[in-house]
Amino acid sequence: MNLVSEFRNIINNSNNIVFFGGAGVSTESGIPDFRSENGIYNDEYSYPPETILSHSFFISKKNEFYKFYKNKMICLDAKPNITHYKLVELENKNKLKAIITQNIDGLHQIAGSKNVLELHGSVHRNYCTKCKKNYNAQYILDSTDIPRCSCGGDIKPDVVLYEEGLDMNIVEKSIEFISNAETLIVAGTSLAVYPAAGLIQHYKGKQLILINKSATPYDDRANLLLRYSLGEIFSSI
Repeated sequence: MNLVSEFRNIINNSNNIVFFGGAGVSTESGIPDFRSENGIYNDEYSYPPETILSHSFFISKKNEFYKFYKNKMICLDAKPNITHYKLVELENKNKLKAIITQNIDGLHQIAGSKNVLELHGSVHRNYCTKCKKNYNAQYILDSTDIPRCSCGGDIKPDVVLYEEGLDMNIVEKSIEFISNAETLIVAGTSLAVYPAAGLIQHYKGKQLILINKSATPYDDRANLLLRYSLGEIFSSI
């Protein structure tokens, strides 16, 4: 049995699957990742992306933050790809119990997935730091300079910036799903961003499937290691 057939066989025989995904899930939708050869971290900016996407930078240099954020982090033209849609199918069959994502693009929900835990928030949610009024991503894109609320307050994306903590309610739900999973699929992530990457340590099962083109720190723990594009793998099921 080849590796893709083995993947298909595991999925067909699993009824408690959890999917943990990173930026590589959305690259086939045209959204760049961060750390690959063509990723955002290899572009040239006045400041490193990690600095721009930090809480302190947002507070002190909102103009610079929003120039980068609107140009690189909001991709409203992107459409879900085959991986997103196959995950919807698995959820509709009651095989997939949860999607845990590091992405902020909202493509899982656009595709139709219901139980999505967004570890790093979403570009589609934005709120006034003064009155907490909510705004969508289009409002951010259409704004000039710093997006401001009707009350005059500055608007902040509901995304987890560097120096900010994860939502512990989402973390706890993620740990519960992972620890109870029969099959855990980890896909499209370098597993280099903590604390999110550390969540897979809570998996207790023996069907850890790791799908990523480049090496990760968890390769030797995988029961099935697939060095393919996600589209190739998920189009097989």
